[in-house]
Amino acid sequence: MAQWDVYANPIATSRVEVPYLVDAQSELLHGVPTRFVVPLADPQRRMAGLPPRLVPNFDVMGRSLQLIPQEAGAVPARLLGKPVANLREQAHRIVDALDTVISGV
Repeated sequence: MAQWDVYANPIATSRVEVPYLVDAQSELLHGVPTRFVVPLADPQRRMAGLPPRLVPNFDVMGRSLQLIPQEAGAVPARLLGKPVANLREQAHRIVDALDTVISGV
């Protein structure tokens, strides 16, 4: 598992709305049994009034998806399976969105 890898959502009840999760956890924590992930959802789900830098769009597996950092959380690493993509080159946008959630700036 690597930071910025994208995985199919292993949670069946939310998979239609949130098809993918991006692993935002530092490699420093490679030994813990969970991964800190951020949902990638259908852009139609966007809540009105949120700043664009909070909910950036990414192309994953031919789909335009929106990062939902305010719903980030931990999932058991064993549920994630194999990555389907990697957003390393877009990491600055993910970090910026997470920082917006935390600092509001």
